[in-house]
Amino acid sequence: MKQHTGNWPGKTVENSSGICEYENKKFLLVDIPGTYSIMSHSEEEEIARDYICFSNPDATVVIVDGTCLERNLNLVYQIMEITPNIVVCVNLLDEAKKKGIQINLETLEKKLGVPVVGTIARKKKTLNKLMEKVQQVASGEKKQKPNLVSYVPVVEDGIDMLASKIETILPKEKQYLTRWISLKLMDREDKILSSLQKNLGIKLLKDKEIKKQMVQVEELLRKNGMRKENIRDVIVSSIVFDAEKVAKESTTYENENYQERDRKIDKIVTSKIWGIPIMIVFLGIILWLTIVGANYPSELLSNFFGWIQEKLVWLFYFIGLPNWLKGVFIEGMYQTVTWVISVMLPPMAIFFPMFTLLEDLGYLPRIAFNLDKYFKKACSSRKTSINHVHGIGM
Repeated sequence: MKQHTGNWPGKTVENSSGICEYENKKFLLVDIPGTYSIMSHSEEEEIARDYICFSNPDATVVIVDGTCLERNLNLVYQIMEITPNIVVCVNLLDEAKKKGIQINLETLEKKLGVPVVGTIARKKKTLNKLMEKVQQVASGEKKQKPNLVSYVPVVEDGIDMLASKIETILPKEKQYLTRWISLKLMDREDKILSSLQKNLGIKLLKDKEIKKQMVQVEELLRKNGMRKENIRDVIVSSIVFDAEKVAKESTTYENENYQERDRKIDKIVTSKIWGIPIMIVFLGIILWLTIVGANYPSELLSNFFGWIQEKLVWLFYFIGLPNWLKGVFIEGMYQTVTWVISVMLPPMAIFFPMFTLLEDLGYLPRIAFNLDKYFKKACSSRKTSINHVHGIGM
């Protein structure tokens, strides 16, 4: 009820913000687009990166999935290079427990060098612990130094060579970005560099000292057999390696093959032969229940409201109210509202729970996977496939 939604200026990706009260203090929470990376591969990644980098949030909460910690730690490491004011929220601990996954939050916090909080979104107690850490970081009470990714020696040497020059042109409050900017210069990520220059008011690519240093760095990389084309691969592989290492040291499994059943199911529901037929059957059942099955409760509701209408008409005549008043309240307001309820409520009461069930079972991402090739041929994206299915149901 305290949420405000809107669009990013010039963008079509939705964001939302809301006020949260904790210990008599108000916090403005901004929910930025969900993403697994901020390396500028998509619009969502650009928006998330630019907000964290240039909007000066007091604290950045990165929510990771406790059932697949390793994959999400890639994003954590990327964000730690942009801001030290970070809180890692390991969510879905209840789901992780069901799968026999135990995460040592203390070990994870020690390895990352930033506060780590475990949460189960349904339990308020865990959310209060999260807000406690957020308050500490946002107020500056908790000073922290994230344990950043250690890249291969030649990349680290290149960072050191560029950092000394970049630091001199950055505003004091943004000097933490020195290392990250050095990486982006080496990687030549033009979108990010353009965004940096625009938002920070600096001329990275036109500064003579930086250009001179860039030539030396490129020479250093070339001597070590590293071309511009594979710099990003080296950077990404270092992040993935550290994420794998930390996840392995922080996580224990009751059953190492806990995903075996899911993989067997995946082979069937996403196979080239059975994937599409199974999808058609599932969606066909849901649509049949929504369209045909909803007729029965709809008819019951219609009869029920009709019976009440008869009693209301009798009451109006008994009291002796004028016909125009009966027309306004019964044939106008009451009849219109009850017709809408009779027609719309049953399909919605069937379709949305069924669709939610498919989502909870993890089948919706499989639908998107199955439809990916066909949507690409139509010059669209699999990201829109669920919306299209949802639209057909509506």
